[in-house]
Amino acid sequence: MGGTEYSMTNKNIFDEVFPLDRQEGGSHYKEFKIQPYEFTRTNKLSFFQGNVVKYVCRYLNKNGIEDLKKIIHYCQMEIELMKKEKNVISNKRNNEK
Repeated sequence: MGGTEYSMTNKNIFDEVFPLDRQEGGSHYKEFKIQPYEFTRTNKLSFFQGNVVKYVCRYLNKNGIEDLKKIIHYCQMEIELMKKEKNVISNKRNNEK
């Protein structure tokens, strides 16, 4: 038939049904009551916000200073985007006068 075989002795039988109960590539999120992905989706956060949440949650247990630098980098990119958007709005208002 193909696909995944399931049996009562297969310990991974629920991995596809409960994906938030497992983690791919490490265990740096497993200690949290809610995974960063679930928190981000539940609170309808943006890509930027979700990445900051992710790196804040994992930096002590994964990449340390590298993850903190990623947080700073994402914040710097968001600041630049907000400045550009503010300038576009300001220019649009000035042109309407």
